[in-house]
Amino acid sequence: MRKYLPEGNLIHTAENKAAMESEEALKRAMFSGTILEARAVLCDKEHNLHVNLGCMRGIIPRKEAAMGIEDGSVRDIAIISRVNKPVMFKVLEIEDNSFGGKTAILSRRIVQEEFKNLYMQEWSVGDIIDAKVTHTESFGAFCDIGAGISALLPVDSISVSRIPHPNVRFTINQNIRAIIKSFDSDGRINLSHKELLGTWLENAEMFSVGETVPGIIRSVENYGIFIELTPNLAGLAEYSEGVKEGEWASVFIKSIIPEKMKIKLIIVDSFEADYPPLPVRYFYNEDRMTHFLYSPPGCEKVIESFFE
Repeated sequence: MRKYLPEGNLIHTAENKAAMESEEALKRAMFSGTILEARAVLCDKEHNLHVNLGCMRGIIPRKEAAMGIEDGSVRDIAIISRVNKPVMFKVLEIEDNSFGGKTAILSRRIVQEEFKNLYMQEWSVGDIIDAKVTHTESFGAFCDIGAGISALLPVDSISVSRIPHPNVRFTINQNIRAIIKSFDSDGRINLSHKELLGTWLENAEMFSVGETVPGIIRSVENYGIFIELTPNLAGLAEYSEGVKEGEWASVFIKSIIPEKMKIKLIIVDSFEADYPPLPVRYFYNEDRMTHFLYSPPGCEKVIESFFE
């Protein structure tokens, strides 16, 4: 499965570069069915992708540019959006062109179909996989799970702490780990992420009463202000005038109460700042998860996930 990595992971490898050093090397890759990767430099008016192979011109015909293009289940934006980005492909043939040179005819679709057939057989709900964030919408992050195949990570599955948009958590082209949450009827994968970011106790153990620490204001309510300390941990401070959602804050930790799953905070200061998303810390590093219990032992409120 490792050869079907998210696009962008093969392009700078020695093996990939060597396969495009000459026509002979490219022919060997064609006959062996080797998966290669190169940068798409143009999408012409017929929506064929032109690829920089170095040793010759490469063209991915429109119907070969993405799985689902030919039957209309995938829109042509999936082709257009690949310009200036790496694309995976196999070489179908090498032919003479009208300029007296050679042109390689390539297929990205074949690689995607091979990968989909493989993961439908080998992956199941609860498997933890590598993914790359490709773009974000208010409802979630779209991730390349391999060979340019996209999976959706809904915004409410990114972290326990609720966020207004995935871009406060992720940057484009960020490599992440994610859990397979479900398969749609057509084989498309839906992901989850929050279960990898630690339980309430694992996150709370990073803090101590009496410390003053940074946080992000996520929600301002009449009864208090919710402040994110980590992606999977938030505390509550008393209501204060002038505090706004999205601001950063310095907060004093007044108490930590595991049996109630509460952290009481005092806001020392709040301010606007344009800090980038913090690096993701994963508490769970296995390849599969069947059950996640976020709540501390003995807590009346139970927050858990099942992957079966």
